[in-house]
Amino acid sequence: MSTVNKVALVVGAQGVIGRNLIEHLESLGDWEVIGLSRRGGPSSERVRHVQVDLLDAEDCRVKLANLGHVTHIFYAAYQERPTWAELVAPNLAMLVNVVDAIEPVAAGLRHVSLMQGYKVYGAHLGPFKTPARETDPDHMPPEFNVDQQRFLEQRQKGKAWTWTALRPSVVGGVALGNPMNLALVIAVYASISKELGLPLRFPGKPGAYHSLLEMTDAGLLAKATVWAATDARCANQAFNINNGDLFRWSELWPKIARYFGLEVAPPLQMSLDVVMADKAPLWKAMTEKHGLAGHSYQDVSSWRFGDFVFSWDYDMFADGTKARRFGFHEFVDTEAMFLRLFDDFRRAKVIP
Repeated sequence: MSTVNKVALVVGAQGVIGRNLIEHLESLGDWEVIGLSRRGGPSSERVRHVQVDLLDAEDCRVKLANLGHVTHIFYAAYQERPTWAELVAPNLAMLVNVVDAIEPVAAGLRHVSLMQGYKVYGAHLGPFKTPARETDPDHMPPEFNVDQQRFLEQRQKGKAWTWTALRPSVVGGVALGNPMNLALVIAVYASISKELGLPLRFPGKPGAYHSLLEMTDAGLLAKATVWAATDARCANQAFNINNGDLFRWSELWPKIARYFGLEVAPPLQMSLDVVMADKAPLWKAMTEKHGLAGHSYQDVSSWRFGDFVFSWDYDMFADGTKARRFGFHEFVDTEAMFLRLFDDFRRAKVIP
């Protein structure tokens, strides 16, 4: 039995959300951390990584059988699928498999934290009511975020543990090989534009250039996640978590271009997934020319996600005041967040 009072099981430990959550838990000093992921990872004094197939119920049962000291489950795993309907079965199954494996062995389980997003409000389907609030009604299914929360609500009845649901906007963080990393999309797109001697053009829908948006810094999200999981007032509640400011690409895009030493040309709608598909040889040449760390083009490419975000020709933001009313008062300047992330990519030699 561990002598540490709080033991976190971070599910989806290699994603941008999971990695930042683990770093935050480590910094607090009073948590033991266990990270679950398909790839696993190197363990340290305070963090142990476990490689597991979350879609395999038996693999979860066997690999997690000795984790009876877990007190908090932080669920941030995600499986990509081609359609909204196809997302439901695997993403619900992974959560169910983890809870099914941990709940019977972890007598001291206190909390299950679920990572969601604005899909709960139908943000991925088209224009939706803004600012979105946690009390907004559900939309027409399918939607795996809703199904996951309903599973926890039903499972928790009569139990000693509680749950929370965190709803961030687009998350800004550093992790590579992630299908939803907008900061990396922009950084690689800008770096390739510069290499080709091109100005930086906004590639999204015309209306998207002027819509109101917001972001969620991965570090801020990590703090909010731990806060909600450990503050009794937050039990069995959902919270929108965002940086606290709004922006338009029309204002931010020229500042991003300036960071990369680029001119700005008028927006030109194009699919990044299409126009960047042939750039792997160029990226390899750039890696050698600039002495980059050698990450594969696939690991730094999230073009489909970039196309998705840049297609939002409608406002995309939620009301974050509930979290503040309950006691969470952190905020992050979104422009500063992007520039900091670009600096991080450069220091790590991910981009020139």
